[in-house]
Amino acid sequence: MNQSDKDVKGTTTVGFVCKDGVVLATETRATMGSLVANKGADKLFQLNDRIGATIAGTVSHAQSLMDIISAEIALYELRNEKEMSMDAVAVLTSNILKSGQYYVQTILGGVDKNGAKLYSLDPSGSYMEEKCTATGSGSPYAFGVLEDRYSEDLTVEEGKKVAIKAITSAMERDVYSGNGYRLGTITKEGMKIYTEEEIAEIKSQI
Repeated sequence: MNQSDKDVKGTTTVGFVCKDGVVLATETRATMGSLVANKGADKLFQLNDRIGATIAGTVSHAQSLMDIISAEIALYELRNEKEMSMDAVAVLTSNILKSGQYYVQTILGGVDKNGAKLYSLDPSGSYMEEKCTATGSGSPYAFGVLEDRYSEDLTVEEGKKVAIKAITSAMERDVYSGNGYRLGTITKEGMKIYTEEEIAEIKSQI
């Protein structure tokens, strides 16, 4: 995640589907070229009580995109008196990205009546349903952990450790990733974003 439109590199985010929900995780470094511009950037967003997203890209674009998606979901559900499906949220996000105004790569995860779902979207608006994915400059290192440890049979409780391990691996090898962690889980009970203390406890168990 970067604060310059001219030099977008950096960040690591991961997301995957477990048998009882979705796990999303990021680190917290924002860069401007080779400068660490912010050590506490928030790249994990709660869009409503059952949908979350991670972002990699330009800070202002990411914040604006998340605000728009969150508002559109709320408006749809108010008008239609029903939940917006994860498929519809993915299409909505794709259509917004196709405007070309947002240099953002995002992972959308959530739970609807069809169960847990995860989508990866690039800045052009292309989207794919995934079981497990990672974005950003640290993603090759995160994928190394995910390919070794991820399984669709994982529970969310087990998946939290895998996600933190994947982000840690990226932080140790990618100079544009680092400083701290953000972790969220989504189950049929709703979305939970973990505190620094809770993440430290999970990390100590790895």
